Amino acid sequence: MPFVIFACPMFSPAATHMIAAAAGVPGVTLAVICPEPWERLEEPARSRIAGHWRVDNLFDVAQLTAAVQSLSARHGPVHRLYAALEQLQVPIAQVREQLGITGMGVEAAKNFRDKHRMKALFRQHGLPCAKAELAHNTEEAVAGAKTIGFPVVIKPPEGAGAMATFRADNEAQLREGLAAFRFGSSPTLVEEFVQGSEHSCETITIGGATVWQSVSHYAPTPLEVKSTPWIQWAVLLPRDQADPAFDDIRAAATKALNVLGMDTGLSHMEWFRRPDGTVAISEVAARPPGAQFTTLISRAHDVDFVETWSRLMIEGAAEMPPRKVAVGAAYLRGQGRGRIVAVHGLRDAQRAVGALISDHKLPVVGDTPKDTYEGDGYIIVRHPDTAVVEQALRTLITKIRVELRD
Repeated sequence: MPFVIFACPMFSPAATHMIAAAAGVPGVTLAVICPEPWERLEEPARSRIAGHWRVDNLFDVAQLTAAVQSLSARHGPVHRLYAALEQLQVPIAQVREQLGITGMGVEAAKNFRDKHRMKALFRQHGLPCAKAELAHNTEEAVAGAKTIGFPVVIKPPEGAGAMATFRADNEAQLREGLAAFRFGSSPTLVEEFVQGSEHSCETITIGGATVWQSVSHYAPTPLEVKSTPWIQWAVLLPRDQADPAFDDIRAAATKALNVLGMDTGLSHMEWFRRPDGTVAISEVAARPPGAQFTTLISRAHDVDFVETWSRLMIEGAAEMPPRKVAVGAAYLRGQGRGRIVAVHGLRDAQRAVGALISDHKLPVVGDTPKDTYEGDGYIIVRHPDTAVVEQALRTLITKIRVELRD
């Protein structure tokens, strides 16, 4: 019976789903490494794991290694060790290499985690990507921006989810934005602001070969949402994934993953379509996508995509049925300042698109809004016709308004 270890920073609903999915893979004995106590893991996931090891610092390789060794002493040789969190990919890979556990190695993990290193590899292999310069202080950032040309985007090389990311249209904005930035030993990435529409491309790779891909469209880009408080974000997954319009990014994604060292796993790529029709890869992560993308993919294919990912990581195999419908998500963000005091337009939205809704999480009155492009709630819609889903998303983000007030 293969013994598998999953690592997570907390027993969130998403992590609990992943734990239950892994425990449900036939014949698997599962243990979990997590800083939270075992009692916080909800049932039925808690009763399905064979072991739990609590660590103070999940990102400390020594603590991770000791935890894996202790669990292995109790349950036998470790078949797989894996995690979903992007910030854990390098530490997990280091433990794998130390203990001889199958999975992505350290150099490949660093290729995915360090975005400056990633883009250098892309340029070396002729892959289309945004221009970028690494800066260790403000003056280097200014010099890099002048080399690239304004506007630029500032982001940490090891960031995720648009955290600590901002746009600067000129030197004054750049200096102002960097004023609170702590460089120290952590440099920042000065990157070309790519004009055009933003998309993602999720890929399942097995043995270095692409076996499944999914292309989505963002409206607008996450960076625009972060910098414009009143905008509500939407994501569309078209039904027709064989559209020749995606041929160029599918080919570029496959080559990029090969260059980065992906053997077997799931990846999430963000990319742009420039006004002239060409593509530019922004970055790639060797993990499941966030922002309810696993739910979107699940609804599009009528599967539990988290279970598919679990089998991929544990068994090195995955099967995806054909896409049956188009899906989309409207993310609900507060407008104004203060706490959430009301959610307007729900009744009108329900009348307009209620038959298309498959999943939802509404903002909670009284909560403090989250400072992310995802906001405080979402509504997922699905329909065989992509145009119907696209119109439903427009309806949702125009009719629903989350009011904030001090």
